[in-house]
Amino acid sequence: MRRQRNVKIVATLGPASDTYEMIRALSEAGADVFRLNMSHGTQDDIARRHAIIRQVEADTGRPIAILADLQGPKLRVGVFVGDSVDLTEGQAFRMDLDPAPGDKTRVNLPHVEIFAALEPGATLLVNDGKVRLRVDACGPDFADCTVAVGGTISNRKGVNVPDVVLPLKALSSKDREDLEFACRLGVDWMALSFVQRPEDVIEARALVNERALLMSKIEKPAAVKAYDAILAVSDGIMVARGDLGVELPIHSVPPIQKRMVRLARAAAKPVIVATQMLESMIESPVPTRAEVSDVATAIYEGADAVMLSAESAAGHYPIEAVRTMDNVAKSVETDATYREVIEASRKAKRETIADAIVAAAREIAETTPIQAICCFSQTGTTVSLVARERPRVPILALTPLMGTARRLCMTWGTHCAICPPQDRFKGAVIAAVQAARAAGFATDKDHVVVTAGVPFNVQGTTNILRVAPCDERLIYRGDPE
Repeated sequence: MRRQRNVKIVATLGPASDTYEMIRALSEAGADVFRLNMSHGTQDDIARRHAIIRQVEADTGRPIAILADLQGPKLRVGVFVGDSVDLTEGQAFRMDLDPAPGDKTRVNLPHVEIFAALEPGATLLVNDGKVRLRVDACGPDFADCTVAVGGTISNRKGVNVPDVVLPLKALSSKDREDLEFACRLGVDWMALSFVQRPEDVIEARALVNERALLMSKIEKPAAVKAYDAILAVSDGIMVARGDLGVELPIHSVPPIQKRMVRLARAAAKPVIVATQMLESMIESPVPTRAEVSDVATAIYEGADAVMLSAESAAGHYPIEAVRTMDNVAKSVETDATYREVIEASRKAKRETIADAIVAAAREIAETTPIQAICCFSQTGTTVSLVARERPRVPILALTPLMGTARRLCMTWGTHCAICPPQDRFKGAVIAAVQAARAAGFATDKDHVVVTAGVPFNVQGTTNILRVAPCDERLIYRGDPE
C-alpha cells in the first residue's frame, strides 16, 4: 500500500495506456490518480477506461482517484483553401463570420462571442501563440488585424484571446453532457477548463450536486486575476501552464505558479502542477535535465500532485515517465533543503479547534518518535488540514467511505484505508493501530497519533487527539471509553 513519497502522480490515459495491463502497470509504477480527458475519445472509450481503473483498484486493494477533465469552450478558426496559409509580419489579415474557406487575406472565426468582446489594440493568438495578430478595427462580425508575428495557420487551429474576458458560457453543451455522463460513471474529481470567474465554478457545482469534487484549471489571465475568489469556491486547483504560457508572457508563469501553489496549500485544497512536465518523454525514454528540474521545483514548492499528459496518454514510454516522476519525488523529499523550504512556507491560519488539533498532531510527530498521524474522517476535511501542515511522518486516512478514500488520493502525503464505522474512541484507536501496522507504518513497539471527532460521523467535529501505543494490549489495559 505504502508509497515512499508524499507528492501524488496524476497520469492521463489515452491510446498508449488503454489496456488493463498498462493501467495496472502505471498504478504499480506510481500513478495515484488517473485523468480521463473528455476532449479525446468517445464516451464509450471513457466508460471502458473507467471500468478498467476500478478493476485495477479492486485487484490491487489500493484506492485510486479518477479525474474527468472537461474540454471547455474551444475557440478555433475555420478551414482554408489548400488547408493552410503562411502569414508574414506586417500584412493585413481579417477574421470574420463568413463560413467560406479562408485564404491569405481572411479566415472564418465562428465565435460571435469573440467579436462582441474585442476592442482595437487587442491581441489574437493562433496555433498556441505561434502566430500573433493585433486588432486594428472590429465589429460584431469581423476583426481587421495586422500580423505582429507571422507563421503558418492551418485548418481549425486554436485561438486565444488573452486581453479580454470573453462572454462565453462556463460550460458548453458538450461539457454539460460529459459532466453528467462522468458523474453517473462515478468519477471522484471534475476538472473545469478555461475558468474565468468564480461564477463558472458555482454553475458547475450546481450541476455536479456533490457527486464529485471540483478542480478549477487556471489557464486564463482573467482566472489569475480572480484567483482568490476562484480558489474559495473550488475544491482543488490545477495550474495548467500550457494555455497560461500562451496567453501570458511565458516568463511570468513561474511566479504565478509559486503563488497559486502556496495559496492553495494555505486553503488546505489540493493543487496540481500540470503541462509539459516531461514532454520529451513522449518520444524519449529519458527526460531532459530541465524537465527533471521542473518537476522537482513543483515538489519543492509544496504541490500536492504533478501531472503527466501526453507523456502517459500518447507517448512511447508511459511507464518510464511515471517512474521518472516517482524517482524525482523520492530524491527531492529526502533532501534536507526540501524540509527547510516546506516548513518555512507553512503559514496556515489557526482559527478553529480542528486547526489546533492538526497543528498539535504535527508538532507531536516532529518532537517525539511518532510513526504516523492517523485521521478518522467522513469527508476528508480533517485529513486535508493535516496535509496542509506537511508533517514529516505519513498521514494515514481512515474512513468507512470508499468515495472519501478515492478523493483523498489527490492529497499530499495521504495514504487511504477503508475501516469499519466507529462509534467509540477506543475502537477508533484500535482500528488506527491495526491499520498502521497492517500498512507497514508501525510495529507493536511504536506509537502513532490518532485524531478524530466526537461524536463520530459528524462533519467538522475534529476535537480529540491521542498518542497511542501500537501494542493493542496496552490500549485495552487502561484506556477509558
